[in-house]
Amino acid sequence: MAQQHGIIVLFDVENALKTRSLDGNTYWFDNMKFIGSTGVGTEQLETIVPGTYFLDGSQATEQVLNWLPAALGAIPPTVPRNYLAEQERADDRRTLEELAALSGEGGVSEADLKRLQQRVGKRAGRQSGRGLTAAKLLDVTGKTTSGADAYNYPAPVITDITGPAVTEKIIYPAQYGSPDMVYDGWYWAATVDTSRPGVYSYTVHVQLHELVERNDELVWESVDLTCTSSLKIISDPKRNGFTGAGLGVLPLPPVPAAG
Repeated sequence: MAQQHGIIVLFDVENALKTRSLDGNTYWFDNMKFIGSTGVGTEQLETIVPGTYFLDGSQATEQVLNWLPAALGAIPPTVPRNYLAEQERADDRRTLEELAALSGEGGVSEADLKRLQQRVGKRAGRQSGRGLTAAKLLDVTGKTTSGADAYNYPAPVITDITGPAVTEKIIYPAQYGSPDMVYDGWYWAATVDTSRPGVYSYTVHVQLHELVERNDELVWESVDLTCTSSLKIISDPKRNGFTGAGLGVLPLPPVPAAG
């Protein structure tokens, strides 16, 4: 069975949009540090891909890479997919309840009305009628905002993977559908040809979304950027991560003698 390598790319979206570059604005992590991946937590990640041969000298199966993007300081992508809609409805309900209470007390003052309007928040539209679904802006705590404060950025979207590792046919990337709705049911993965040890770089194409004002409306506009990483295929045999030995059963603790 192919071994799964998870690669998480954490983006500083706010600073990347300001500088129009992902240089210095990405943080890479993988699950192979225990066998030699370097640069974990930086933008110089070099992912180790082992398993060219089994201990008996036979050719090992291919390995699989999985890329998962996330935005630094944003609402975690692991929350339920209906989280944003639920927060919108809850905020509307609280605002209407407060409005009804104020009306029952003898009317709503201009100051109260202005305060309630600010709490309702603004709804961001879509660029040229396409792209993200129109939704209210939430800040990083999940509360609605007018957009003047720090707001929650949409999750970065990987649109392609290119570079030497692809052109030299070391990895074969593709986008896949999945019942896992954390990433809208889509993610990028690649099989790796482990028969050719060496270091190979690749480029990840990423689409971020910037909140801009157009005709007195807030609109999410796409910004396409790229970042690079690399993988290192080694000729070490596949081994058990718990024991450091070859693939096989895990050692069992001794059974205490019956008293």
